[in-house]
Order: sequence, then structure tokens, then C-alpha cells
Amino acid sequence: MALRSGQSFASTEVTRTFGENPGGMVGNDAQRQWQQVCALLRAEFGDTAFGTWLKPLELVEVSYDRAVLACPTQFMRDWIAANYADRIRVLWTRLNPSVRSITLLVRPPQPAAAAEPAAAEAANSGPNEELSARLDPRFTFETFVVGKPNEFAFAAAEKVANSDTPPFNPLFLYGGVGLGKTHLMHAIAWRVRQRDPSRRVVYLTAEKFMYQFILALRSKDTIPFKELFRSVDLLLVDDLQFIIGKDSTQEEFFHTFNALVERGRQIVLSADRSPSDLDGLEERIRSRLSWGLVADIHPTTYELRLGILQAKAEAAGVELPLRVLEFLASRITSNVRELEGALNRLVLQASLTNRPVSIEMAQEILKDVLRSSERRITIEEIQKAVVEHYGLKLSDMTSARRQRAVARPRQVAMYLAKLLTPRSLPEIGRRFGGRDHTTVMHAVRQIERLIVEDPQIADDVAALRRKLQA
Repeated sequence: MALRSGQSFASTEVTRTFGENPGGMVGNDAQRQWQQVCALLRAEFGDTAFGTWLKPLELVEVSYDRAVLACPTQFMRDWIAANYADRIRVLWTRLNPSVRSITLLVRPPQPAAAAEPAAAEAANSGPNEELSARLDPRFTFETFVVGKPNEFAFAAAEKVANSDTPPFNPLFLYGGVGLGKTHLMHAIAWRVRQRDPSRRVVYLTAEKFMYQFILALRSKDTIPFKELFRSVDLLLVDDLQFIIGKDSTQEEFFHTFNALVERGRQIVLSADRSPSDLDGLEERIRSRLSWGLVADIHPTTYELRLGILQAKAEAAGVELPLRVLEFLASRITSNVRELEGALNRLVLQASLTNRPVSIEMAQEILKDVLRSSERRITIEEIQKAVVEHYGLKLSDMTSARRQRAVARPRQVAMYLAKLLTPRSLPEIGRRFGGRDHTTVMHAVRQIERLIVEDPQIADDVAALRRKLQA
């Protein structure tokens, strides 16, 4: 059966008959390379992005100097081409230098054999598998490492998972990238399904919610979409910040939210910021989000990072020297996802080269991660640290208030943002309530002068830098 591909990276269009490739490789070697590339992609982009966009890809062949992958839809092919394809090529070329390009085909999934749907349903039950993302079996409450930064969010998630009626609605989890929000959402879904398999559970990202809504609009039949989402018992939507600026999607989400709450159905949401800090979100949605419980997941401590590494290594059945784990926990401080990704890269490299894991090996293999982690402080972290230091509200960082008690700490935060992040002056200004880049420049110069003239400002800035870089 001849299939026509979408455009490759060289902007050429390819027509190919599967299986007719005398110079291609479709056997174990190609599959092994693809599995290694997938492991690296999962470690780099995280489980949510991997499961949504990359896991559905199928290897067709490795032919001469290119790898050919099949996507189930044109929409997915276009998204992968724009956001992931170049990285796939880079990682594959490292494993096999002869592979210099990637071609993406569109191949709709074939109907499964009669026995296969039953097996899939037993393995990962729930309504509308095309609607709900697959749950990661590793993400349970039992595998979640609890520490001071996440204990409140963990307790709230367990309360929701163990309750027959919503104890608070919605549960809103927020925190930086890779701190455990997705893990807790998967854990809630697993526990609910375990306690009552008849309950209808749907977990997906806000990005996929929008994608499904767009498909319904294109088909000019949104009724099935509305009925599917509004008939579930538990709806979990990850990365809610993605719908900011998408007016039609926000409108549909608002009505879905209301319908589920009115029917007494549980909603769990996550985002990288609290509802009050999600600029661009409709006020009526922000108001609804405040009805329930908002739980913050704080950045990890050294002790928590070390515990997570030990748990991950034990779960993988890998013994690593404690000195190596301590080194990783002290040097990679940005988030758990990056920490786990570094561990996976280290273990994979050791297995491929048959070398013992050491600190020297970690420094060699992870030099890019170690270098970037030293600079990966976010503007949000800086703002939060500053308001805690001065006893202000986070909203003061973006407000129009000009009293010195607010304006001076805001200038300190802008100065630290310029000093500790790679963001440009216009970017920093936008994150401080849409201010002009000249305002940021003035703040930076003002704090530079005060550090020399005012010992208290100098002490404040030094203390904040130590806290942010710890």
C-alpha cells in the first residue's frame, strides 16, 4: 500500500511503498536505535510531552541516510515537524552518524485485532482511550518521594483520590517545571481507578484538550466532544497555562468546568503558576479556580533530591555510588525531571560503554546539564524569593503601586532577573506587569548604585543571591 508523506526537513515530498526498500534497515538494529532515541527524548522532554506527541510515532525504516517515522494524523505530523523533529535527528545522528535526516509520514492507525482492545482496556481502563492520555504506571503515590516542599500537595492529592465525593473542587496544583505535578495527577487517576474501576477517569494536557476541541470544530460536530468531557467522574487537566490566549478553548473549558462541578464531579488541574498569576486567563475562570484548594509545590531541597535519586535508582534496579548521587543532588537543582533525565543518561551511557559510573564520568557525560543548571533560575523564583524576603505579595511584582516599600523590592527583583537569568530586558519587563525595557534598565542601574551606597540593599541582594543559587 503506497502512502504519501508530509514534507521532510529538506522541504521535499516523498511517496513510498512500505517494505520496498532494498537498502533500508527495518530489523532489530533499527528498532534498537529508535528505542534508544525514545529513551533520550523521554528524559529530555518529560513524560507528558513524550506520551502526547512522541510515543505514538512508529518506526517505518532506516533507509540510507535517513530515518522514516509514521504519525497517526497530519496535525501531529505538523506539530512534531515544528517542535521535535530536529531534536530527533540530532539524537539519532549521535547514535548512528549515517542518519542525517528524518522523514515524517502520515499513517492512520490500523484497526486492532479482536483480542487486543480487551487487553488494552484491562491494562489501562477508562472511557474514551482516544480522549484520555495513557497513564504512566511509574507515577503512583507509592513511588512519589515526599519532602517538605511537596508534602501539602501530596496530602491534598491523596485526599482527593481516597474520597467518593469531591472534598474540594477543583484541586489546583501549581509549581515550576518538573517538580511533581504530573506525577501526582497520574497517582490520583490510578488510585481512583483502583478503588472503583467503574468511575470514568480522563487525564490529558490542556494542549490535548485544545487539540480535541479543534478537531470537533473542524468536523462541525461539537456535541460528542461536549458529552464526552461532561460525562466523566474525574477530569484531570495538566498544564492549564497552555490555554491562555486561546479564547474559544477557554470558553469551552469554562462550560465544561461548570457542568462537572454542578454534577458533583471531581476536577484536578495543574499549572506552572497560581491562578492569580495566570495573566491572560479569563477572570471568570480564575474566579472558578479559586473555589477549591490551591496547593503549591515548592522547589526541591538537597535532601529531597537525594531521596528521589535513591528511589529512582532502586526502582530501576541500578546500584550507583552514593558519592555520585550526592554530586547530582547538589549540582542539578532546577527540577526533578531534569534530575531524573540526568540519571537516565548516565545509566544509559554506562550500559552502552560498559564503564563504571563515577563522578568523573558524570562530569563528562552531563557537562551540558551541569553548565545550564548553574544559570537556570527563573524570574518567577526570583519574584517569589523577593516578596518573601520583604514581606510583600506576589502581585506587588506586577502591580502599578509606586510606594517605595513596593517599588524598591521590585527593582531588586528586576536587577536579579537581569543578573541571574538569560532573559532580555523586554522579556523581564513583560514578566513585571508589562513594563517597558527602559524601566528595567533604570531599575538595574538604580540597584547597582545602591549596592555601593546602601549597606542594607547590598546585604539584601547578597542574601537573595545566596538563596536563589543554593
